[in-house]
Amino acid sequence: MSGTWPAVDLDPVRRLRVMAAGLRAAMYAEDHVDAPFAEVWSMASDLSNELPRLVPTIREFRVSGGTGGTGGRTGAWAYGPLGHRAYFDVVLQPGWCLMQSRCVVGAMAAVPEGSGTRFAVLGATRSRQLLPVSLLAARGIGPYRGRLMIERARRRTQARRAA
Repeated sequence: MSGTWPAVDLDPVRRLRVMAAGLRAAMYAEDHVDAPFAEVWSMASDLSNELPRLVPTIREFRVSGGTGGTGGRTGAWAYGPLGHRAYFDVVLQPGWCLMQSRCVVGAMAAVPEGSGTRFAVLGATRSRQLLPVSLLAARGIGPYRGRLMIERARRRTQARRAA
């Protein structure tokens, strides 16, 4: 045995695919968005303004400290429409956003693809008690909700371009 292990670099979307499989994510979707990476990622990484427009179960996403911004670690409070709230640890880097609370993992990833961008979204539970719910969602509504989130991202990217 040589003592050196093979190394593989995965782009953000491929990394998110691996996470989705490992977490048995209830929601995972990816698709091509016909807009440059910089525009798509500018929209997706604007968490306070855009995440509530992408995720209907989030009324407000309030970034609360840390280094914040692209490349940093920060925290954020998510507030739901019915008064629920959760604290999320957030890692935000170019093409990569990972948000983790005690019970939920959410993520977005993007890479340039041709003249546009490959954009992916993930939603999963962390709690074993919620795993049956997560598995049921993965078989039904989860993929559908993922595709809707990507469609919202398309529309938001276009709206920001037109503004």
